[in-house]
Amino acid sequence: MTTQRKKEAYATAGVDIDAAGRAKELIKQHTRSTVTPKVLSDIGFFNGLFELKGYREPVLVSSTDGVGTKLKIAIALDKHDTIGMDLVNHCVNDILPSGAEPLFFLDYIGTGKLFPDQVSDIVKGMAQACRDVGCALIGGETAEMPGVYVLGDYDIVGFIVGAVEKGNIPDVKSIKVGDTVIGIPSSGLHTNGYSLVRKVFGIGTASEARARLNISHAELGCTLGEELLKPHRCYYRQLKPLLPKIKGMAHITGGGLLDNIPRSLPSGLYVHIRKGSWKILPIFEMIQKQGDINEQEMYRVFNMGIGMVIFCSLREADGLLASLPGAKVIGEVVKGDGQVIID
Repeated sequence: MTTQRKKEAYATAGVDIDAAGRAKELIKQHTRSTVTPKVLSDIGFFNGLFELKGYREPVLVSSTDGVGTKLKIAIALDKHDTIGMDLVNHCVNDILPSGAEPLFFLDYIGTGKLFPDQVSDIVKGMAQACRDVGCALIGGETAEMPGVYVLGDYDIVGFIVGAVEKGNIPDVKSIKVGDTVIGIPSSGLHTNGYSLVRKVFGIGTASEARARLNISHAELGCTLGEELLKPHRCYYRQLKPLLPKIKGMAHITGGGLLDNIPRSLPSGLYVHIRKGSWKILPIFEMIQKQGDINEQEMYRVFNMGIGMVIFCSLREADGLLASLPGAKVIGEVVKGDGQVIID
């Protein structure tokens, strides 16, 4: 009787232990599909066990990230099966510039009220993205916190660990004047700039959001909501076999082309990007026009249709382009002060 009263008391405070239990059972159905022989534990234990083997001089590479206010679009449309894909793909791309193979992934889901089917959809997307790159979804945490999150809202965070042979880490110090800059297409906004996008399109209250997101736009070929929920593209499978030919990479996330490219440049170099060398996606043209946003800010907030930039020697450029459908030479490395010039 005492235990039952405690359970009821906790439920009246807004935390449903039974719902958490149901969510964990649904989650297990997805996570077990990502298990590899190196995983030595099951979901539900206090931690995740992963056996690191197959490397001579392994270097562990880690990263953590979220998906920002793209979540508000998923919540408004009650579509949660791609937001987990965004999270995993973003994290995989972030460790890729070090040449890392993704080993295992963990997630955190915080919510005001736990809906097991909603959580299951989120994790389903994570599991699919993990399977696509051979990464184990080894564990996570689901927290129901009424009073911290507004009813209906949630947040997700991902944590990834990868590994690379020490001798195979791309040497960005080898990037030099005259090297080629190649841009690989994005699928759209990926996971950045959504706070500005929501302001530009007047996506405020839930009812406003649903109405505006369900409008079809001829230039997009779909509804605004479908465009904004396109999953963040993952580049690992494409680039893994090409790593020996690549000197460096820059994942174009928050900060756009202007802030992310310099993160991979040695001191004393900058990049000259040529406008018109790739097609700007219609969604970015819509955002700029409707929001009356200056061009410089567009290139600093959004990826503008380029999700990953790679640096290579002029000699390797043609071979890389032939192996990367849609990729374009977008500029070159020149001597300078570590900035990006777009003209």
